[in-house]
Amino acid sequence: MFNYSMVKLVRGHSTKLDKPLREAILDLYKPFRFTPCFLHRFLEKRLQTKQKLSVIIEFERTAVFFHSFLMEQLLNGHGKSCVRNRFSSISCCSAYITPERLEFILSHCPSIKRIYLNRKIKALRFGHKAQKPGQPTKNTPGLLTGKGVTIAIIDTGVFQHEDLAGRISGFVDFINGRANAYDDNGHGTHCAGIAAGNGLLSNGTYNGMAPEANIIGIKVLDRTGTGTIESIIQGVEWCIKYNQNHPSHPIHIISLSLGTHATKYMTEQDDPIVRMVEEAWKSGITVVTAAGNDGPDPFTIASPGVSEEVITVGSLDTSHIYPSETFNTAPFSSRGPTIYGKRKPDLLAPGVDLISLRTPGSFIDRFQKSNRHEKHYTKMSGTSMSTPFCAGAAAMLLQSDVSLTPNMIKQLLVEGTSFVNADGVGQIDVERSLDLLRRRNV
Repeated sequence: MFNYSMVKLVRGHSTKLDKPLREAILDLYKPFRFTPCFLHRFLEKRLQTKQKLSVIIEFERTAVFFHSFLMEQLLNGHGKSCVRNRFSSISCCSAYITPERLEFILSHCPSIKRIYLNRKIKALRFGHKAQKPGQPTKNTPGLLTGKGVTIAIIDTGVFQHEDLAGRISGFVDFINGRANAYDDNGHGTHCAGIAAGNGLLSNGTYNGMAPEANIIGIKVLDRTGTGTIESIIQGVEWCIKYNQNHPSHPIHIISLSLGTHATKYMTEQDDPIVRMVEEAWKSGITVVTAAGNDGPDPFTIASPGVSEEVITVGSLDTSHIYPSETFNTAPFSSRGPTIYGKRKPDLLAPGVDLISLRTPGSFIDRFQKSNRHEKHYTKMSGTSMSTPFCAGAAAMLLQSDVSLTPNMIKQLLVEGTSFVNADGVGQIDVERSLDLLRRRNV
């Protein structure tokens, strides 16, 4: 019989292992129920030295490069353990690690603050077949177009669609390492079109909110729309460093149409992905993120949308009124408060059957053929769609006044909302927000 060494590891270091990691370690014992007892000790020893866990290691907020270098010395060369990436912005590194090495570093490195399981992150598209006619994004005539503003779409990539021609000003791929812009899923391109498509192939019918804004595609999700905490952190930190290296033409807005079920920590800032997006916010980038698609139950706001700092967006269904709602909040849209008891989302934006850019041959395009609209467009729903709608609205505000800080933009968008529901969350109203800005500038 085995001696439950990994159970002892979890119990002995429970304060430094987040709950998903503790559960992942204990789950390693599940196959033993079907294994003869005389093999248990051998198999347990093998798991300790051969089973690879993907983790994020957080250090006390001092020299992260020194601690990462120390981790490399302690991990590299020990079977499957190795350091993968360093994230100086939040004093973390990512690593593959075996249970045996995990116990070793916890026992010998007092500078480790906490270790997190590198959990899966998914695009927040609501998976249904469109039942109604699609809806254009509807940039209000006469308003600003986002010219001179750059929006980073951190997602599945961006297809070089003609409605974005000449405005994809950058691309980076943290999944496959490719240099040229592409999207093998289709979700990121649809989001980019809602934010900044110019409607060229539809004679302006399906233009985005900020049809002259520039787009930078940052691929952190694979062809199925799945990534990890590590890949999202890589994408956000890349934006921060990009701005440090390109101060004359920075990224102004990050649009994050992705998330994962929030894990309860002491505070939301203990969540590594929340800490990363808040670093981007502090650096001057307006971060807009999806609330999640787990409604209508309360306490379902996804991470990183639980952050108090960033703008968290829920979905409206602008084509139907639901009798159970004060106004037409989409049933799937996640509701607040957050698991920390904070009010969220910050505002609501259209998110049901929005027509935007199609990526021919992509994962979604092949499996959702019925949602195609004409030749160059397709319909999707979700808080994923509401998020770039809000990002485009933020771009219009920035075009009007480039000196606006992320906090000012959030305040203008929230104070400018209309049709506030029983939870105190209003519908985005760009004209009212712009009017507030004009009055403040008089």
